[in-house]
Formats: sequence, C-alpha cells, structure tokens
Amino acid sequence: MMAGSTLRKVKSKSWKKQRHFRLLEDGLTIWYKSRWATSTLSVTEVEAVREGHQSEVLLSVAEEFPADVCFTLVFHGRQGNLDLVTETPEEAKAWIRGVLPLDPRHSRAGVFSPQRLLRWVWDWFQRADKNKDGKMNFKEVRTLLKMMNVDMDEEHALHLFTMADKSESGSLEIEQFVHFYKMLTQRDEVWKVFQDYAEDGEKLMLNELENFLSIEQHEGEQSSQHARELIDRYEPSGSAKKQSAMSLDGFQIYLCSLEGSVFKPEHRELHQDMSQPLCHYFISSSHNTYLLEDQLRGQSSLEAYIQALKRGCRCVEVDCWDGSDGEPVVYHGHTWTSKILFRDVVSTLKEYAFKASDFPVILSLENHCGVEQQTLMAQHLTQILGDTLLSAPLDGQLPQQLPSPQELRGKILLKAKKISDPGDCVDETPTDEVSDEEEMANDDAESPSTEDPPPAECANETGKKSKSKLSRDLSDLVVYCKSVHFHGFEHARAHAQCYEMSSFSESKAKRLAKDAGTDFVQYNARHLSRIYPGGLRTDSSNYNPQEMWNVGNQIVALNFQTAGLEMDLNDGLFGQNGGCGYVLKPDFMRDGSTRFGPEKPGERRGYRPLRLSIQVISGQQLPKVNQKEGSIVDPLVRVEIYGVPQDQAKEETSHINNNGFNPVWNETLNFVVHAPELALVRFEVEDYDKASRNDFIGQLTLPFACIQAGYRHIHLLSKDGTAIPPSSLFVNVRELEG
Repeated sequence: MMAGSTLRKVKSKSWKKQRHFRLLEDGLTIWYKSRWATSTLSVTEVEAVREGHQSEVLLSVAEEFPADVCFTLVFHGRQGNLDLVTETPEEAKAWIRGVLPLDPRHSRAGVFSPQRLLRWVWDWFQRADKNKDGKMNFKEVRTLLKMMNVDMDEEHALHLFTMADKSESGSLEIEQFVHFYKMLTQRDEVWKVFQDYAEDGEKLMLNELENFLSIEQHEGEQSSQHARELIDRYEPSGSAKKQSAMSLDGFQIYLCSLEGSVFKPEHRELHQDMSQPLCHYFISSSHNTYLLEDQLRGQSSLEAYIQALKRGCRCVEVDCWDGSDGEPVVYHGHTWTSKILFRDVVSTLKEYAFKASDFPVILSLENHCGVEQQTLMAQHLTQILGDTLLSAPLDGQLPQQLPSPQELRGKILLKAKKISDPGDCVDETPTDEVSDEEEMANDDAESPSTEDPPPAECANETGKKSKSKLSRDLSDLVVYCKSVHFHGFEHARAHAQCYEMSSFSESKAKRLAKDAGTDFVQYNARHLSRIYPGGLRTDSSNYNPQEMWNVGNQIVALNFQTAGLEMDLNDGLFGQNGGCGYVLKPDFMRDGSTRFGPEKPGERRGYRPLRLSIQVISGQQLPKVNQKEGSIVDPLVRVEIYGVPQDQAKEETSHINNNGFNPVWNETLNFVVHAPELALVRFEVEDYDKASRNDFIGQLTLPFACIQAGYRHIHLLSKDGTAIPPSSLFVNVRELEG
C-alpha cells in the first residue's frame, strides 16, 4: 500500500478514471492523484470496506469488472462511498485487508485509550516533520502548534522545546516529542481536583479515591467497589496498582474514558422495558429515505436506506410509482429526482434492516401505483422478505392493544392503506387515489380545526361506498399499521382501533400540539402517529422534532441526509438504550387518561422540577474551523435545553481569545427543568466572531436522564455527527431538587 497502486475510481457506468493511490508514511492517510490534482483521505474516516459488487455503482459495472477486483470504502457520517477497481484480485485483497486495521480510532463515542492517543501523537509528528528526517526542529514545532490550534508565545514554546530536547541537539525525535506533547497537554484543572483528595499530592490511595467517587461523582455506596475496578482498569503504573492507588496519569485516563463521560455508560446499553405496546415508544424515523440530497433534483439511492438503517432508524419511507417497464419504481413523484427499483429497496431492507438493531422496522409505504404493479409489490415483499415480513397478527387475532417491540423482534411491518372489511366504516377518500402526505396536505389547506368532519361514507344513508383501487394482495400485508385519515380526537376515542394510525404534516401537528396538547398525548398513548416535514422543505431541511415528542408522537420522520440541530436532537434521543431505535416514553405519556400537556408540565402526577448546574471548566484540542495558516479559534460554550416550552433555554460562556488547544472558562451555567423526563441537553462549542455569525466547532446532545453528575468529559461530535477525538470539554455537573 505504501508503494502505491493504480486503481480505477468509479462514479457511474460512464465515469471510470484511473488514479494512483498510496498510503503515506503516517500510516493513516491515503493519497491519490489525478492528472490535474491530488487528494487525501484519512483511514479514520472509513467505517467499513465492502468486497465485490456491494454498491449500486459497482453493480452497474458488474459485467465489465469481476467482483474479485472490486471494493467499496464506506465512510462515517454522510460522506459518499468511494468505489474502486484494482487490476488483480490479489491487489484488491491487499487493500481490503489493509485499510481497516490501520485505523487506531475505532472506538465508541470517540474516546481515546492511551495507545490510540500515542498513535495520534505520532500522526502529528509526521505532519509537522516537513523534511521527513524523523526529527523536528523548533521552526517545525511552531508550525505544529498552529496546526494544533495553539497560540503560544515563542518564549514559552522554546522553554518546552528545550526541556524536551534532552540531547541538546536542537531537534526532537519521536520519544522526545511525546515528552513535549505531555508537557503541552498538562491539565492543571485536573491536577487541582486530584490535589483536593490526594493527601500526599502524588497518588490517590484507595480510600481517597472512594471519597472522590462518593462526594464528587455522587456514586454513594458503590464507590468502594468501583474505586478498586477503576485502579485495575486505568492505572498505568504497576507499583501504584500494588499499593491500590491511582496516580495523576491514571486519574486523567479515567476522567477521559467512557466511565468518565457525561453520558451514563449503562444508558448506552439496552436497558429499557421493551415489552410495552409499540405506541409507548419514540421510534427513530426517516422521511423520504431514498433521497441522498434535496427533494426536487436529488439522487434516489439504495445507499440512503443503508445509511439510515445503520444509524438505528426503525421506520423508513418508500414512495412507489408505476414503472414504465412494469416494475414499480421509487422516487419523489412529479420531481426530477432519480428512480430506483422497488424490488431493490426491499432486497436492501432484507440485508440491512437488523444489522444495527433487531427490533422491528416499519416500512411506511406511499403508494401511487395502479393495482397491477401493487400486486407485483406484494409479490416482491413476500418473496424477498419471507418470514421477516409480518403478514398476519401474532396470535391470529387483531388485538386490543399493539404488540411490543420485544414480540416483534426481527420483523418488518408494512404501514399502508388497507381495504376495510365489510361493515367497517372506511375513509371518505378513495383508499389509494392519494397518498397519506398528499391527503394531509389537502387537509391542512381545508381544515384549521382539531376536529375534522366524520367520514362521509359513515354519514351516507344510501350506503354507497367509493370504489377502492387497492390491490387485495398488498392490502392483506398490512396488519398493525393501517393508515387512516384523522377525523379528530373525539372520533378516534369513539371509533379508532389500536392498529389504525394517521400521518400529520408538521404544521398540523404543531397546531394540534398547541391547541389540544393533552388530547394529543392521550391519543398517542393508544395509537401510533407519524409526522413528516412540510412540502415547502424542498431543500430537505428539518423541523424541530422536540415539539412532536412533547406530545408523544412516536414516528417523527426527519430527512436523515441533512446534518444540523434537528438531527443532533434525533441522534441525542436515540443514542440511549443501545441505539436500538426505540426509546420508552415517560410513564405520564403512556397513560390514556393522563392530564399532562406540554404547555402545563406541572399538571401531572409526580411533577418534580430539577435544577441543573453546569460548571464549564475547560476544553481540550478543539478542531480548527478555518484551515488558513495562523488561524486560531476563539471558543465559547453554549448549553441549550430542549423540552417542553417552559424548559426551552440557553446559556453561554464568554469566549477565549486564540486558544482552541486548552481554553479554560471556569464559568457556571444554571437551569431549571420542569419536565426532565422529556428534556435533551445540548453542549455546543462555537468559534466567536464579532463581525459575523459564529462558526460551529463541535457538539454533543443527550437526554437529561442520561447525564452523569460530577466531573465529566464531553466528547464532541462533528456537524455530521461523527466523533472528532480527542476534542472534548471538561465540566462539573450538579443536579438538585427544584
């Protein structure tokens, strides 16, 4: 790999260009060159390597290139795949075997172990060593400090350099550079906390570590056992371990670990009761899942389904239209978006539905097809999915309440319209002449009320019914997610079955939440409901999902392809419970007679507001925003609460001039939270700019209920939601009775 290979980079059937690829000396960067330019990619960005024809692009050239010379690099976040073709099968195997083991950073939440940190330091050394002589002179050190976001005066930098240059040669080799790095990253704020509990100032004895865990980390009775475990797990010194003690190095490694994270480690695992009815859970959900870009001209792609499913999405959307050759196609109708085959979407679901989570996937069908192609859709679903498709009630009987995620493990459920049984009151619209979203868009324009008129056919004394255009074969596959028109909360209370569900545009859902919040919460305790973005969001932007979760809506569909605040909130909510895509709603939202409403959170049993105090102490190695030479960030920290209207709040620190490497704030931000069970807390770091809008640096969003009190590190994520180690914040969190 270091010698280099000439590979074909493939973008389409007609775009296949030769590029020279090689691994650089740092062992982390792949460099490649075209006729006109050079590019690089970091192996730390690679999530997986797929062998053979495992992408749409490589499938399209399968006749030209055999599978054994093809492979695909799949990247973290929303970055597109890189499809490559080698000259020989042996060359393909070498690259496939080689890429993933190179990455020292495959770890949860971007947390560094000491070994990964040393590799990261080596990476910096390689980048700063401009003349590649294995040494770094002081000029190269100055360049390095700028690269690392450090604005340090020359005198202090020279002092550190001289201390590290034990051989007095005027340059640093790698071992000396590691020593230089340790001096550079010395954490005075951690040392002060350590000193408060270490009587001799050198090490924490077992009882001293117990006191720290009990008093500062709020661990209570378990602190004794936990102290022993932490020493065994994180103390690098053998002699300290023998004394059942923890050195400053061990203490800092613990604080930077997952256990020292602000996110409770036990809440990252699957820990919630999964035996409640399906409607008692928030469900990670995608809108127009097939799109990689905007809603008008964007590419439709199977890769979009793969990306959503691997993020834990449990409700995906398929817009189906009659294909010109008899095969139904998926695309955003009446637009210039590209088309993919329905059967290929189903095959992709079959392969990827349960890789991130084995809890049920809901296939939300927007059906625009004629009866003939609907019947073909039913065939594809049954033949490709087999037993994975739930096509009949679990016990042969339609239930009084929905089954649980636990009972539906490994199953795909179809959400669509259904031919009503004889004697049932069906919707007044012909069942499939318009899709859910078109129907709701029309309804939004016509009806500002929270109570729509009852179905026309129910009121029609002649008994005549509109002619259905649904395929019976497709209709019969709908079991627990029957799409129906919403006629108001009173009508639903009197007539709706538990397996009937409605879709709401974001504007209608917001209106119902504001005008009849408690009714909406009660409705969602018995039924599933789906919310989707308004039709004007042609740029694939998103609405704030928190407003929908506040009234218990389960399927809050977002454009997963669009990074930003809204997807940060979604990732924050569903980052808990093993990332399984299901989060149990608070108990006051699972009671059909609840009095809770988001506008008045105090009117419920068990109301207990909490005070949240966050001391923002320091930041560590924040990434550069502007890559121009000499540019250093001026960071500030903003903490935001998202929840019921009364809880919406934000506070921020002052900014620190020219220090993204180790800024220190020591500022405390305070909040009162009235519905902590629903609240999300977002930590965002920005680069202050007095002349224009601040630039985003990093963020972490998590549920209030998942926050660990005490001295904690917040491991920051990029705008794309991927880890950016070792960038972090150091905070002290306190939760108090309101």
